[in-house]
Amino acid sequence: MSSQNSGIFYSAFNWYMKTSLILLICIGMVIGVFLGVVAPGYAGNFSILGDLFVGALKAIAPILVFTLVCASVTQHQKGAETKIKPLIALYLISTFAAAVIAVIASFMFPTTLQLQTAEAGEAVQTVGQVLKNLIVQVVSNPITALSQANYISLIFWAVVFGFGFQHCSESTKKFVVELGHTVSDIVRMIVRCAPFGIFGLVYTVVGTFGVDVLYGYVRVLAVLLGSMFFVGFVINPIIVYAKLRQNPYPLIWFCIKNSGVTAFFTRSSAANIPVNMDLCRRLDLPEATYAISIPLGATVNMAGAAITITVLTLAAAATLNIHVGIFNALLLSVVASLCACGASGIAGGSLMLIPLACSLFGISNDIAFQVVGVGFIIGVLQDSTETALNSSTDVVLTATAVLGPNDDVTARVHAAVNHQ
Repeated sequence: MSSQNSGIFYSAFNWYMKTSLILLICIGMVIGVFLGVVAPGYAGNFSILGDLFVGALKAIAPILVFTLVCASVTQHQKGAETKIKPLIALYLISTFAAAVIAVIASFMFPTTLQLQTAEAGEAVQTVGQVLKNLIVQVVSNPITALSQANYISLIFWAVVFGFGFQHCSESTKKFVVELGHTVSDIVRMIVRCAPFGIFGLVYTVVGTFGVDVLYGYVRVLAVLLGSMFFVGFVINPIIVYAKLRQNPYPLIWFCIKNSGVTAFFTRSSAANIPVNMDLCRRLDLPEATYAISIPLGATVNMAGAAITITVLTLAAAATLNIHVGIFNALLLSVVASLCACGASGIAGGSLMLIPLACSLFGISNDIAFQVVGVGFIIGVLQDSTETALNSSTDVVLTATAVLGPNDDVTARVHAAVNHQ
């Protein structure tokens, strides 16, 4: 009997390891939604699965970023092209374009919020303070940066250490590179457990919140999600086509299915960094580029955050009957883009920068933090979709910056699909 059970377990394990991860995630999602509807009272018992999955990703992601960036710089040869500069330009263009789309959508479909007089909130940061904080974060203690997942600082120190290791012996360089590969293998094992983690996350969300809480905010959700879908399926493909002159949708769909789905449920760009690293590896992109571009994108490539900040700020202005002209709308787009770059890579990170944008129109801090509260209410869908857009776009734009018109993008995607 014991031998028979072992055989069944081995067969099940073998099937699990050979089955497409996306299919397994979909199965976990369906089961999670079903149980969340029919047995919501037991959701708390399975929340640990989601907590363990997201916690493991968040724990290993800073170590992965540091080791891979350090190894990449250690191996870097003078004159080698990493294409980081054009990639940063693509990040900024995408984020600003998203803010503009959000302005247009808000003008076409004006929305209002149910706001009341609020108690005093937190102090509002200025744009200058946000940028200053980003600069100060760069030189944070590297040990603290690892523990707090400060990716800007991690990238800086990894580059510094990498340049130092360039002058070390070949055996030391080999150790640094192999350490990066070891951490990558650990990440791949964690990602393989995603179906169980996402099952726990979905079951918990559906069982705890349901969908009733969203009914009062259908219109503002429609503007938010519609803008995000438009950026993901129209603006991003336009950017890809303008650079590569090829059908962009195989790459777009590949990134959304493999990165957007996990990011939707983890609701953290930082936690999704290992997933995006693995996708870039499967697309056969140069590690010297994606080892830096992916963690950097999780910090500054925030199209979804720019949309959230813009739409909710304009909704607050409409609620208070504040007229917003074209010039002010463009200024808001710029500010929202800068604010988005300062948004943390955790769930709800963009919401805390809404008061900054609201201050452009003289909206009081009390009202602004009510808008933040609305953001948390609709965050079940808003923040999840925002993170899915942000994270999947990191891979899309990394591939776009690295590849050229002569590269067969569709063939790379097909090869990546078969390279689990």
